[in-house]
Amino acid sequence: MAITCCVIGSVPRSGDKVSVKTETKDPTMTDLTAIARNYFAAWNEADATRRIGLLDAAFTRDVSYRDPIMQGDGHDGMTQLIEGVQQRFPGFRFSLRGTPDGFGEFIRFSWNLGPEGTESVIEGTDIGLIENDRLKNITGFLDKVPAS
Repeated sequence: MAITCCVIGSVPRSGDKVSVKTETKDPTMTDLTAIARNYFAAWNEADATRRIGLLDAAFTRDVSYRDPIMQGDGHDGMTQLIEGVQQRFPGFRFSLRGTPDGFGEFIRFSWNLGPEGTESVIEGTDIGLIENDRLKNITGFLDKVPAS
């Protein structure tokens, strides 16, 4: 919904024309849940050959990933990150926590990481920049981490 009026910072006066524009959702808009699911499919795939197609579905070729403890660029960088997490946490799986949201070309979603069927050990929230229904940039935040 957009409200337009006179000068920014001024209060509408009686007689001022105020228009309210409602916007309907465009059916071609990005499916944020599908983007998050593609992201998790790539992170959860242990087979390197099968992961190649999942990386293509989830990320642009020049993807950039940053969080407080690791970073990677491009599909090769993402592969190294994914393999590192899988080696450090064998048997753990990422899953979506809540519903992804976003606006414009941005997405925000939260996730769990832990053994399937148990309470998550690690939780986080990622913010991404979307390009052509794939993630181009991801900034990750760790919401819950085990004590060292």
